[in-house]
Amino acid sequence: MTKRVVVLDYGSGNLRSAQRALERVGADVEVTADPSAAAAADGLVVPGVGAFEACMTGLRGIGGEKIIADRLRNGAPVLGVCVGMQILFERGVEFGVETAGCGQWPGSVTRLDAPVIPHMGWNVVDAAKGSRLFAGLDADTRFYFVHSYAAQQWSGREDALVTWATHHVPFIAAVEDGALSATQFHPEKSGDAGATLLANWVEGL
Repeated sequence: MTKRVVVLDYGSGNLRSAQRALERVGADVEVTADPSAAAAADGLVVPGVGAFEACMTGLRGIGGEKIIADRLRNGAPVLGVCVGMQILFERGVEFGVETAGCGQWPGSVTRLDAPVIPHMGWNVVDAAKGSRLFAGLDADTRFYFVHSYAAQQWSGREDALVTWATHHVPFIAAVEDGALSATQFHPEKSGDAGATLLANWVEGL
């Protein structure tokens, strides 16, 4: 049975590339801001590019934080991508400005302390043991990153599966926490590896 996925349109993110990548792995995809469609879908993808504050402003503009919270309250799967992952945390700090996030996970998203920023290009990850997202992928598989900020500590649930990567300093590359999953990298830009990860997520819906 084909899984129905909504890519949440709140004015930020690679909406069409996310749509194409999900369709490539067999999902029936709609790009919309409609809360009813987002609630009814088998899976909800929350994309995001740019600044944390701008993304949260756009998300609040469509009641997106409530859409996410309502789905998770019902155990319905959500996948955040890039800044769409970052806004799931309590707060983001950019240029000294603190912005409240969705608060699904505790902690802050802060600037990477690295000599070259942004972290842009292909990088390996240290996939969490037992991960469903990374099932079938080799340890040296590379994913495509573009970011200057990241969550660099995990203080959420102990049974969550947390995948790490390193760009001068360690940061969280992915989280699998019940119905809520997220990746700091862009699976839709990560070729066959990203397609495998998205297929794993869709199969679990």
